[in-house]
Amino acid sequence: MPQDPAERRVVVTGPPRRTRTGSRGRPGHAPARYRPRTEIDEQTTLGHTYVRSLMRSQLRAALAGFAVLVLLVGPLPLLFAALPDARRLQWALLGFGLYPPLVLLARWYVRRAERNERDFVRLVEDR
Repeated sequence: MPQDPAERRVVVTGPPRRTRTGSRGRPGHAPARYRPRTEIDEQTTLGHTYVRSLMRSQLRAALAGFAVLVLLVGPLPLLFAALPDARRLQWALLGFGLYPPLVLLARWYVRRAERNERDFVRLVEDR
């Protein structure tokens, strides 16, 4: 009795083909490149290390700015105690002498923080 053509088995031979899988394992998509941004989004250990390095660099900048601030403002009470009769000097120093260095310090800190963030984005975006 002849076999039904629908039930007949066919053997196909040929070179094996690779199936490409995408970033989420779906067939037919190109494999995703390694990206640090993905590591950060998925909160992996490596992503945590990237974020921690940014936080460390920002903390270093903040501590440096704070140290300069302490060195700038810290000795003022001692200076004022050493010169109790120099009220005009105290007001001039507090009113005019202290603000330019504070503005320069703030400007330095903002530029440093922005540079840290720009470097981090460049690292994460693979630029």
